[in-house]
Amino acid sequence: MGSTVLSLRIDGELLDRLRHHAARRGMSVQDYVVRTLVRGDFDERFKAAVDETEKFYGLT
Repeated sequence: MGSTVLSLRIDGELLDRLRHHAARRGMSVQDYVVRTLVRGDFDERFKAAVDETEKFYGLT
């Protein structure tokens, strides 16, 4: 799988916070943001799967 560039415009305060969070984890800002996006996507897909399973078994 290849990679693609995504460019974001964010304010200085947010960038500083991202740098701080990334540094605490020993990561680059880019890696931290990508990891956060991937985790958010997983959480969303997992919740959707749980909801579908509950619907299938009539638990909702």
